[in-house]
Amino acid sequence: MKKPDPFGFDMSVAAAKSKRRRSARADASGGTARRCDHKGCTRPGQYRAPRSPDVLDDYLWFCRQHARAYNLKWNFFKGQSEGAINAQTARDRVWERTTHPPGRAEGKAWARLGLDDPHQMIGGKGARSGGKKQEQTRRLLPTERRAIQILEAKDSWSKAQIRTAYRKLIKVVHPDLNGGDRSQEEQLQQIIWAWNQIKDSRSFK
Repeated sequence: MKKPDPFGFDMSVAAAKSKRRRSARADASGGTARRCDHKGCTRPGQYRAPRSPDVLDDYLWFCRQHARAYNLKWNFFKGQSEGAINAQTARDRVWERTTHPPGRAEGKAWARLGLDDPHQMIGGKGARSGGKKQEQTRRLLPTERRAIQILEAKDSWSKAQIRTAYRKLIKVVHPDLNGGDRSQEEQLQQIIWAWNQIKDSRSFK
């Protein structure tokens, strides 16, 4: 249900379109008092044009003939120096959005990686560590965190790396690989349990 505007304005899109159509019909039929702003012309002023380059939101209204003549004489840069024209052209190349040369902002970004210069990424320092060595951590369930500890792994490892650590531990405690020694069966069960937690986890690729 449409609620009435408390200030008496109709802000709907349909109302705006209707208003534009009424205005266009009135201008086209000459039903308004607006006349061509060209001196001596009595025809209806149906076509608008900016009054001057400095006043683009105030308009003169012309008939078709004088609108064409006005547009032919229009010069946005009239009265401006060459330097002002070049400056405006440079701003227009970037849609008048100021750009900043590489400087402090870029330097801070590389500093976060422990680099003074982006070229160090392909040098010895970047090749060794890629900047400051930061230990990656994952958000893990308590059971997954416990499993990582049992497998003597790190939570930054991939699933393949953890599987390698698991196999090494199995070789150490499995009775079949240790002459039938079953003294470490409890530890074996913990290792198998830990690997099952990681194997089924979505936290590791």
